[in-house]
Amino acid sequence: MNHLKIKRALISVSDKTDIIGFAEHLQNFGVEIISTGGTFKILSSAGVKVKSISEITDFPEILNGRVKTLHPKIHAGLLAMGDNAEHQRQLNKLGINTIDMVVINLYPFEETILKEDVNLEEAIEQIDIGGPSILRAAAKNFMYKAAVSDPIQYSKIVQEMKDNGGEISEATRFNLAKEAFLRTAKYDTTIFNYLNSFYNKQINSLPPIFSFSLLKSVELRYGENPHQQAALYGEFFKSFEKLHGKELSYNNIVDIQAAAELVAEFDEPTIVIVKHNNPCGVGSGKTLTEAYKKAFATDQKSAFGGIVAMNAPLDLETSKLINQIFTEVIVAPYFDDGVLDMLKQKKERRIIKQIRQLKNYNELIIKNIVGGVLVQTPDNLLVGTDDIKVVTKRAPTEYEREAMLFGWKVAKHVKSNAIVYARPDRTIGIGAGQMSRFDSSRIAALKAQEAGLDLRGTAVASDAFFPFSDGLLEAVKAGATAVIQPGGSIRDTEVIKAADDNNIAMVFTGLRHFKH
Repeated sequence: MNHLKIKRALISVSDKTDIIGFAEHLQNFGVEIISTGGTFKILSSAGVKVKSISEITDFPEILNGRVKTLHPKIHAGLLAMGDNAEHQRQLNKLGINTIDMVVINLYPFEETILKEDVNLEEAIEQIDIGGPSILRAAAKNFMYKAAVSDPIQYSKIVQEMKDNGGEISEATRFNLAKEAFLRTAKYDTTIFNYLNSFYNKQINSLPPIFSFSLLKSVELRYGENPHQQAALYGEFFKSFEKLHGKELSYNNIVDIQAAAELVAEFDEPTIVIVKHNNPCGVGSGKTLTEAYKKAFATDQKSAFGGIVAMNAPLDLETSKLINQIFTEVIVAPYFDDGVLDMLKQKKERRIIKQIRQLKNYNELIIKNIVGGVLVQTPDNLLVGTDDIKVVTKRAPTEYEREAMLFGWKVAKHVKSNAIVYARPDRTIGIGAGQMSRFDSSRIAALKAQEAGLDLRGTAVASDAFFPFSDGLLEAVKAGATAVIQPGGSIRDTEVIKAADDNNIAMVFTGLRHFKH
């Protein structure tokens, strides 16, 4: 196996994580270090012996740092082949020294475009030019160079150099090259998608070319079932940090996403309990304790082994209630003093801190099909009091309006066909994923009755129109007095008449929330 002695390294990083320690290790191996701009200042201030890139190129950094590594003395030092006599003759003639390692991570374009209200000019300034060029040059020439592109690689490289007298194996250099090309490909794809999205917003259209490149974040034990392989790609853990418990499974991650999207619909303290990608209870209150009691009461059986998510800091009183039954995952934005200590007593339960809230979550939804993918914009629309149209003789009361709108927020996140019985601050019964809307109505009512909950005076939310009056009549039979639905069926007149005949208040939203 061909080993490479690292004698000279170029370090230029935006993410300064662990860079001083890594540079000190390289220095201990006798590596000469070249650096640029802010990295040079940090390393030299820390006592690392480092040369400025301008000292190597005999040319200053110009245009506010836009041009610094784009120079023949740098690229020739990277692209020269170590066993090519003509390459070495040209380097010697021009007084160019080779560079054995580059340590480069790119301008934070991805982080920049995630910020609220970022404009095009700010985004463009974070497009790295020299960094990808340097990485690609070293990666192309991996037989003679090492391309280090992520702080996570530092410790492994240091250990290998310790084990091999300052040398790095060809196998490691090959893997570093692959990762470098993957990072530059992902970087360019992110830039393309952002610019494409920016353009398409102007013309209100999805992009004519759809592409993405994601780094593997973690290998999962298996997928939905044990016989399926699975891995997580991308940056999920920038939004959700695991504080305790077993590794997250494929199904855990899907449920966490579903719970976080639903709880983001609410401004008041709210708790959502999710099972198999469907909410089995949602409650709001002045406190999280009050909210949890309401959510849990909707379906105590299904709550066992579920995912509990909230939009307010988890306090000790609420955590004690959650702790009374087996819960797979607890998701909260913050944890009050003493809460984590108590919850961590159950070793396998996953505890997740939600770093990024998903209100107005705006990433495209992708579903693979044979030969390609289906892509759609997220279902971010909701309705308020001013958006609904009363279609029955009786208008809803204020209580019924609030109950309808609460149920409507939940129905949006329930697998179709979806029926939700609700009060202004909680779900009473949820019917999900049935082939018939009538069956969803019936199942939601049955589950409420099994839970000992009173359906009289509730509002019913339906994610799509009632194609026949039977689903509505099933809700009336259960005790509902108000209905919110999109409308738009050829039998709307029949359904409205059935509501009027039973003194039901019904409103149309003109907006459907299918979820498959």
